[in-house]
Amino acid sequence: MSEDAVNERLEVANRIAKSAGQIARKYFRTDQFSVDYKDDGSPLTIADRESEAHLREQIELAFPDDAIVGEEFADKAGRSGFGWILDPIDGTKSFIAGVPLFGTMVAVEETTNNESSAEPAERNAVIGSVYFPGLDEGVYAARGQGAFSFQGDSPPVAAQVSNKSELDKSVLVTTCVPTFAERGASEVYAALAEKFYFTRTWGDVYGYFLVATGRAEVMIDPILSVWDAAAVQPIIVEAGGRFSDWKGRSNIDGGDAVGSNGVIHDTVLDFLNR
Repeated sequence: MSEDAVNERLEVANRIAKSAGQIARKYFRTDQFSVDYKDDGSPLTIADRESEAHLREQIELAFPDDAIVGEEFADKAGRSGFGWILDPIDGTKSFIAGVPLFGTMVAVEETTNNESSAEPAERNAVIGSVYFPGLDEGVYAARGQGAFSFQGDSPPVAAQVSNKSELDKSVLVTTCVPTFAERGASEVYAALAEKFYFTRTWGDVYGYFLVATGRAEVMIDPILSVWDAAAVQPIIVEAGGRFSDWKGRSNIDGGDAVGSNGVIHDTVLDFLNR
């Protein structure tokens, strides 16, 4: 993996996460969009489509041989050894409701190892960039280079997880409590919530942002797709925390996820696997 190749993509990822987020921002809290629903019941708006179309256009201009996977359009094959993973609006329900805790997520992974492995490999992103259009702030990271958060035009500052080690002094966040019931884990959530100082549904990508910046200790998703996980994995890890699926594997494609400050990660995994 060339450091120059990664840095070139990090620069583009940061730029286009913000510009795509600003496309979504122009629709936010307006009556200029309608809501459609996909086959799985999840909502979709013109802001999702336009934002992802912009991301794809910019990636193809800069890196035409890179693969692209996104939530709203068909996959594009690549041959460069790098693949982009896109979620134009993570937290579409919040967007629709006029709540600013939604984000544009851009990630890059190395695809060479995934393609050459005889067995299904754990997937790991090397770049993650997230922009919150409704808040005008964001966070980004590249493997081995640290994580950084920013607000408006202020210079980026290092993102750092908390060092809390006691559950009763820690904050647990998740996207949607009923999702635990969908995978038969309602009792798991109840047991965990009882141990924490408090819990909130400051979820979707915003929950991982809170962990990466030391304002919450654990974010849990019982069900999620690769585009929900890819960008936040390097951000959490480079901020000093730990990101895994519920089995403890470093994996953006496990179908569930835990992002934590690292100190209490194994304790949380013990609860999740009872």
